[in-house]
Amino acid sequence: MRLRSAIYSGPVRPTPEACVEFWLKVGHIAAMSVWFTGLFFLPRLFVARHRGERDAELDFFVPVAGALYFRLMSPAGLLTIAFGIALIATGPSGAWLLMKLLVVLAAVAVHLYLGVVMFALEHGRDRHGSGFYRALGALPLVLLLAIAALTGAKPRTLPPLPAPPEAAAPMPGTRAP
Repeated sequence: MRLRSAIYSGPVRPTPEACVEFWLKVGHIAAMSVWFTGLFFLPRLFVARHRGERDAELDFFVPVAGALYFRLMSPAGLLTIAFGIALIATGPSGAWLLMKLLVVLAAVAVHLYLGVVMFALEHGRDRHGSGFYRALGALPLVLLLAIAALTGAKPRTLPPLPAPPEAAAPMPGTRAP
């Protein structure tokens, strides 16, 4: 019975700081998911506009693209950055963080460029072909994969797990090896 109490001492309660960090991460990931969904979809609207599809009608394109950009993508991007800045204070730093911030800066640049292209398309200035818009739509995927790789490559933020306890005596109901 003593061995069992030495192994299991009940549920571990997280510290308040760990709870705050958890919810910051949840908010960061949720906002980033919405932001990158918009970064994926807006170039698709540009392709439809260029090809003259049903989505190309100005009565459809302008309100949908505008709502996507200004009401969803931009607030989600700002929240992503705000949560990320808050997380920088709680986590490890190093070269991986600098590289991740550079990739995030590239995502912000893509976001702003999509706004410039959207403005031009709303005013009838289509300077690119559908292939360019398709490539522009693939760029957020490359950035997202780079962010995921850099996040996975960060140093360990948790201490290693403790070694398993030595079996001094067999537990009741089990056989000795």
